[in-house]
Amino acid sequence: MRVVGAFSSGRPPHPPRTASVRVACAQPRDRRQQAGRGASQPVQEVAPAPHVEGIVSKGYHALHDPHLNTAARYLGEVPSMPEGADGLETINVMDAVCKVFCVHTEPDMSLPWQRKRQYSSTSSGFVIALEGDRFGGKYLLTNAHSVENHSQVKVKRRDDDSKFLAKVLAIGTECDIALLTVEDPEFWKDVEPVVLGPLPQLQDSVFVVGYPVGGDTISVTSGVVSRIEVTSYAHGATELLGVQIDAAINSGNSGGPVFNEAGECVGVAFQSYAGSEAENIGYVIPTPVIHHFLVDYQRNGTFTGFPALGIQWQRMESATLRHSHGMAPGQKGVLVREVLPLSEAAGVLQPGDVLMQFDQTQIANDGTVGFRSNERIAYSFLTSQKFTGDVASLRVLREGKELDLCIKLMRPDFLVPHHLFNKDPSYFVVAGLVFTNLTEPYLASEFGPDYLREAPVKLLDRLLYTHKDRPGQQVVMLNQVLACEATIGYEDISNSQVAKFNDVKVNSLQHLVELVQENREPFMRFNLESKEVLVLDASLAQACTEEMQVFHSIPHALSKDLREALGIPVVAAQAA
Repeated sequence: MRVVGAFSSGRPPHPPRTASVRVACAQPRDRRQQAGRGASQPVQEVAPAPHVEGIVSKGYHALHDPHLNTAARYLGEVPSMPEGADGLETINVMDAVCKVFCVHTEPDMSLPWQRKRQYSSTSSGFVIALEGDRFGGKYLLTNAHSVENHSQVKVKRRDDDSKFLAKVLAIGTECDIALLTVEDPEFWKDVEPVVLGPLPQLQDSVFVVGYPVGGDTISVTSGVVSRIEVTSYAHGATELLGVQIDAAINSGNSGGPVFNEAGECVGVAFQSYAGSEAENIGYVIPTPVIHHFLVDYQRNGTFTGFPALGIQWQRMESATLRHSHGMAPGQKGVLVREVLPLSEAAGVLQPGDVLMQFDQTQIANDGTVGFRSNERIAYSFLTSQKFTGDVASLRVLREGKELDLCIKLMRPDFLVPHHLFNKDPSYFVVAGLVFTNLTEPYLASEFGPDYLREAPVKLLDRLLYTHKDRPGQQVVMLNQVLACEATIGYEDISNSQVAKFNDVKVNSLQHLVELVQENREPFMRFNLESKEVLVLDASLAQACTEEMQVFHSIPHALSKDLREALGIPVVAAQAA
């Protein structure tokens, strides 16, 4: 089975069901594991990458020159590693590695007005340097999954017995990287940041440093670089450049640095392969991805994400397929199957176009481009090197004619979000009906870690294959029906998509709220995708809504984000 890259297809792939990818965050707790996402128990790590402005890195000017095209820096020859490396033990880099203690409080998707019981986890992190900021240029990097849904984060240095409160500045969910700082100056005393090195070569020796399970002190494992390619990021549900190594990456290693023999950080540990048919497969977030995250933060003060082209494409390895689209013998490219309706590509690209070049780089019939000297990589790597709002130049073949086009690249906007991005879920309560919008965390909560098998087919279709065709569109769910006088006979209905309200098609949860508030009919009629119909007495529903708020300790019938969107004062309401 071929998984299409997230940045070309507009839909992040899920790992194959024959094995699992684990994120590595040691945590003594029982907690759901998101199927195909690795977002529970042990969490995994990924590594950083080299870039430009304001990032302290060393040497390799061909890789770091801000005047060079970002992707072009990796499509040519990479400078060789420095000679005379004496090994990690001779370089004082491990003092910059710290242990991260996080208290997580997840939202309760079934009772979206409250959160679950908190739990704790430990992972790893390390000190880096950024120039020209109020924290003296020093920050901490760790994994995004290490601080997901955090309510408190503390860090502890290797040479200190004290823990310091840390502040999360930015979370890059897609790339599984988080940027932290510590406001107490005592933490930064006599600590030197690690140096971000270049993308490693195959068979380069690497050392994974962190605080995995099995002990309390710092741990070092060693191995070699086994593979470099576009990799599925379990936590981020995306595909980005990744480095595979054979060094052990265990629970707790998440967020820890991976060093080369020169003592330079070449990545961040973030996940490992848990299949029974393979051993010693760990994954590292390389420095190109790390630099993208850091430059994005420096430019925007937050993480704006990795952009997408907004198409779905198909390989053109069939000579007959190429001939049917008017391709000459020497022409290569991939076939545009679908253009997402709300993407910037809509109106520029068309289904049936052959995408031949991206930023003057030739795309092969199998969807790969040249990478470094004698390697090839999925062309989605080129897209991932861009920033949100950047413009890409394309060459396409349309009806036998080559056209040069430009497209603005934007962050994908999925119909079913893969993450809540550390926000509370939206909800709306009418009498005993509890409505929310469909997200992947919702599916994992309602149908368990194997939700890709257990969830209804129609909901999985919305998750995997359906795209937005209207701005603000959401899949609105009837989560459950709380028993009250107005809902007698409907108590067993749950997890059903709402199609219409009083014969008006529902576009989003906010739209449903507006329709209910504007209703002047004696009845409220909710049509579900399952063809079931719920009819409530409008006058009775209002009284029952207040009753349910008191009985179930619901602070407000609308979630905070909906109240803000509708201009309702956000005041802590008390259930009388």
